[in-house]
Order: sequence, then C-alpha cells, then structure tokens
Amino acid sequence: MYLLPLCVVLIIGTVLTGCSSNGDTGESGTEQDTTEQDIEDPIPFRPDGTLHILQESDTLRTIAVEIADTDSSRARGLMERTELPEDAGMLFLFEQEAPQSFWMANTPLALDIIFADADRRIVSMRKYTTPYSQEQVTSGVPAQYVLEVPAGYADRIGIIEGQRLAWTRQE
Repeated sequence: MYLLPLCVVLIIGTVLTGCSSNGDTGESGTEQDTTEQDIEDPIPFRPDGTLHILQESDTLRTIAVEIADTDSSRARGLMERTELPEDAGMLFLFEQEAPQSFWMANTPLALDIIFADADRRIVSMRKYTTPYSQEQVTSGVPAQYVLEVPAGYADRIGIIEGQRLAWTRQE
C-alpha cells in the first residue's frame, strides 16, 4: 500500500536532483575537468532557418536560428552552450499558445527571452536572464513561440512588444 507513494517520491527526487545539477562531474570525477572540456569543445551553433523581426511591414533585423520543435530539443534548448553568435538565436515552436516557462539552470549564457503569441506578435520579454539560475523565467501571458538571443540584444536593436516574428526553415 505504501510502496507506490514511496516509488513516486524516489523517482521524483531522482529526476529533480538530476535536473538541478549544474556541475556534472562526468567520468573523470571532477567538475574542473568537465568545465575545461566544455571550453575546449563548445557546442556549435547549427542554423536551421532565418528569422525576421518585423516593425509593421519593415524588417528590423534578420538573424539565423536553431529551431527547437520537438520535446527533446525544447527541453535541451541552449543548455551547456558557452557561445552564441551575435545575430543568432534559438526559436522554440510550441503546438499551441499557453503560458510558457523556461529556466537557466544549466545555461552559462545570459539571454534575452522573447515571447510571441499565435499571431507571432511579441507579447512579452525577459531581458538579461541570470545564467545558472534555478528560478523560472515565465512569459506572464500566453505565448506559442519563444526566441532566445544573447543578453542585451533586444535593447541593442530595439526589439519591443508589438513587433512580429517571421521565419523560414532552411531546405
């Protein structure tokens, strides 16, 4: 009778412990070795498409994006990335509009996170997120698309709520 609740608690505890770790020691057994390896072999940016930030009918900026459109790619996001080109980002595509929540626990880069609704209109932004933070970064309103770019990018090029996103995938 008590076995099922105990199993559930143990499974949840194991998952939470694994998700909250930002210092995987790998096989060598030291966090320092993992950090040095990450610096030596950064995860490369892989452009999947082009995204345009639109102010009415004018293009404010065009950037290259990696597209995260599966559960696993959305869960991984930009975790463990030590580099992101200036005019590049990651675009998260969700099946429907809903409040969105992200976290920075395993993300060494500060980011601007831009939330857009089903019409691709920017509805909220969270700028200068804190690397490795355990706190949730939420949209505050329903969003279907999320763009992550280097911290400060939104201010540098003038991204504001009400602008739109448009993108195409590379063939």
